[in-house]
Amino acid sequence: MIDNMSTQTRVVIATVLSLIVFMAYDYLFMPKTIPATEANRSVAVAQSSDPSLTAAPRSVETAASDSRSASTAPVQTSELDRVIATAEMSNMTMEFDALGRISQVYLKDRQYRDEEGEELKLYNEPKIPRPLEIRFVDQKLNELAFKTPYTVSVSSVNVSDKPEKIVFTQNLDGLIVEKSVVIYPDHHYELTVKLSEERPFYISPGVRPDIRVDAYTVHGAMVEEADGTLTIIEDGDAKGTEAFRKAKIAVAFDRYYATAFYDFENGLDVVVNKDAEENPILFVTGQNGRTVNGYIGPKEYKILNAIHPNLTKVIEFGWFTFIAYPVFKILMWIHNYIPNWGWAIVALTILVRIVLYPLTYKGMVSMYKLKELAPKIKEIQAKYKGDPQKMNMHMMELYKKHKANPLGGCLPMLLQIPVFFAIYRVLLNAIELKGAEWILWIEDLSVMDPYFVLPILMGASMWVHQVVTPSNFTDPMQEKIFKWLPVVFTFFFVTFPAGLVLYWFTNNIFSIAQQMLVNRMLENRKKVD
Repeated sequence: MIDNMSTQTRVVIATVLSLIVFMAYDYLFMPKTIPATEANRSVAVAQSSDPSLTAAPRSVETAASDSRSASTAPVQTSELDRVIATAEMSNMTMEFDALGRISQVYLKDRQYRDEEGEELKLYNEPKIPRPLEIRFVDQKLNELAFKTPYTVSVSSVNVSDKPEKIVFTQNLDGLIVEKSVVIYPDHHYELTVKLSEERPFYISPGVRPDIRVDAYTVHGAMVEEADGTLTIIEDGDAKGTEAFRKAKIAVAFDRYYATAFYDFENGLDVVVNKDAEENPILFVTGQNGRTVNGYIGPKEYKILNAIHPNLTKVIEFGWFTFIAYPVFKILMWIHNYIPNWGWAIVALTILVRIVLYPLTYKGMVSMYKLKELAPKIKEIQAKYKGDPQKMNMHMMELYKKHKANPLGGCLPMLLQIPVFFAIYRVLLNAIELKGAEWILWIEDLSVMDPYFVLPILMGASMWVHQVVTPSNFTDPMQEKIFKWLPVVFTFFFVTFPAGLVLYWFTNNIFSIAQQMLVNRMLENRKKVD
């Protein structure tokens, strides 16, 4: 029974459980998709010639038949891959190939640059479908479309301060295809496709950017359905043709970047197909003359919110989104007043401590009282050693009489775990924290401390917290386990993002200060009594 446990037994159990929860979460809930090998990528591109991989529905009912009948993208020549138009923005360059598709996007801001300091490319390989790629249901027409280059109204536009239009035109044996793209400085665009005669076609926002794909973040596709439900299909989990009628958003994304189509008024008919690796491929139904909104670029909250508040839903924190998203919003709010993400995390920690203060205070008082009751607890345990029922009854009476909660010291620690995971997900997925500096050696809060200073400080603060926390060990083994926990946690935290370790270190500092104040207050009260 739990009442037979000493105070420190409970603390050890709570701490070990916390460690187990961290490890279990990492193993069970973190996606473990591994980036495709070169061989797998080539298979995926080759298998994309399967008609079942390219359709998009005119309606949910026709999705299956359209998927089987739609043609695919034949192998292209370098002539069709050449850049025929470029859109220059203050922080981005967008290139279009001879088939009127977005073939490459370069991000110029320092925050988005790669490890060598070069402009970041959203696509490292020529995977298909590319953004704005059109496919026709008619197989012969589709084959012709992938052999016929577009002409372009203008080869270069500057979109630094106002939107600009590029019109791509293709002649398919008399069928005139006009693809008009109005590009805005904030990375979003308006796409209108006009055909000289009605032909069923589909268009794709493209495969996801392939910059940051790892085992710890969500990447794949997401569809916001008509009723607001968010359906996420991670890479490796696509089941085949899934149709969504009147969807609001269809987005393919990796850790930090996304390419999306969206229509919050009329909706989009979307189908999610799969490639050879069971990665999701997005298409939407094309309608002659209809304008579709699109976005390609970083999943940065302020950019997306300025375009349309609902577009911020493309920022995905994985299984823990329901807690991580509110924490992210609070952190964003704090950052408006403290324009340094490191100090904003410190302020968030203080805020969490304030919110949990009543419970934390009660827990510390309970632990102090249990320390004072230790001799009486030992007497009861010795007296009723052979009668657990009477022992529990007398222990409960003792706790009730002295208003001591045997679980009070565990609860505040357990309440910290959801916040810990939420900040973990925010640090892994929020591009705002990518490359965010703090002080001196911390140049990126989203990655591990390169010199292990913060993990060591965190372990040291955990040890100090043990020293100032009331203890009454009766089992030498428990005492040894408890003393080694700071070392275990230090090694466990070494690979965590620096921002997460900063949060836990700051939390420990305030726990130490609060524990010392409570100890002094209770000692003074004891002297008075």
